[in-house]
Amino acid sequence: MFIEINGQNLFYEVKGSGRPLLMVHGNSEDHTIFNEAAEVLKDRFTVYLLDSRGHGQSGKVKEIHYKDMADDIVEFLDKLDLKDVVYYGFSDGGILGLLIGNKTDRVSRMILSGTNVTPDGVVLWLKALVKTFYFFTRDPRLKMILDEPHISAESLKTINIPVTVIAGEKDAVKYEETKLIADSLPNAKLMIIPKAGHGSYIVHKTDIANIIIKETEE
Repeated sequence: MFIEINGQNLFYEVKGSGRPLLMVHGNSEDHTIFNEAAEVLKDRFTVYLLDSRGHGQSGKVKEIHYKDMADDIVEFLDKLDLKDVVYYGFSDGGILGLLIGNKTDRVSRMILSGTNVTPDGVVLWLKALVKTFYFFTRDPRLKMILDEPHISAESLKTINIPVTVIAGEKDAVKYEETKLIADSLPNAKLMIIPKAGHGSYIVHKTDIANIIIKETEE
């Protein structure tokens, strides 16, 4: 279904019943990467799967920025009047979680995977790959990765809800970046998944569903 948010037509799906869980995908992906996980999670949560602006079935954009995408999420939660929300964000979705963490009281728990707070927080091979693809495609989503985000440790210190910060042992985000995020958040838990890559336990996998269930039961 579609909803108008900040002048954008955003697509989302809803599955299951229970406490609201919003799942937000990474760059150049869409909500379908969570299909397998949502089938597990829908027995415990009302799962909201959102396509960010410029992604999936949501409206296309000529320019895209993390701040605008974060504002979309805040308004999405407001329009649907969701409360006591568990927020799960992967990669870009994790960045958006950090940006909304002190902008809404509708989210009471966060779980973030493969999240960076600076453009240099990713490994060099990934940055080189993105630069190459952007040179040939001029995709605004890739330009955003090269130029953003810029989230300070000081802003992270204002996010007081419990946050589980996750990365794969072989993640595309540098370990130092992941640890900085966990160390800066007042109520954070750091989790490193052995042998895992950036999305190997997330994209079309149920592993992340089991992690979300376990983390929200604690």
